[in-house]
Amino acid sequence: MSQTATETLVVYSDYVCPFCFLGHESLDEYLAERSEPLETEWHPYDLRAGQRDSDGEIDHSVDTGKDEEYYENARQNVERLADQYDAEMAQTLERNVDSFDAQRVAYAAAEEHPDAFESFHRGVFDALWREGRDIGDTEVLEALALDAGLPKDFVPRTLQDEETAEALESAFDEARSRRITGVPTFIYGDHAARGAVPPEHLRRLVEEQ
Repeated sequence: MSQTATETLVVYSDYVCPFCFLGHESLDEYLAERSEPLETEWHPYDLRAGQRDSDGEIDHSVDTGKDEEYYENARQNVERLADQYDAEMAQTLERNVDSFDAQRVAYAAAEEHPDAFESFHRGVFDALWREGRDIGDTEVLEALALDAGLPKDFVPRTLQDEETAEALESAFDEARSRRITGVPTFIYGDHAARGAVPPEHLRRLVEEQ
């Protein structure tokens, strides 16, 4: 990814995080209210780190430290924020979908086809949270890529490229080195906000430094 300028709002997120979807809804509202455009830059984050088995599948026997009470509280918070941001959602939580391949495609799109990245990026969020589709499914990713204007062979070519997977893992490491411990995280200059914060909070982050 490119070096971050102070005029850029950096957003760390993972597609399988409902709060990231809602955070992008809030960001869209804030951007629509601005009189001037604001450059944003996506950085990937891996919420499923440590949960994959040797075949790359999610291993639900792994202890994540999150019990059913945690998930119920998260579900209630998602529903509250969805109402607050007037966001239609097909589901509030999804524990069985892995975003690794979707993030590989998004990462490659940002590098190779930046004009199509935002459409694909938004499309992945909407597919999972508005439509309830499995973004870990290659056919779903291929359809989203075509809708975003990416080449027909882009998804299979990207998923066969181990260098892209390695680059994505390096990006995950970079997030950890910056002490990003939760998503969404919004960074502007030397200040940050974490969570699906309201548009007014984003305005203060960007405009009141």
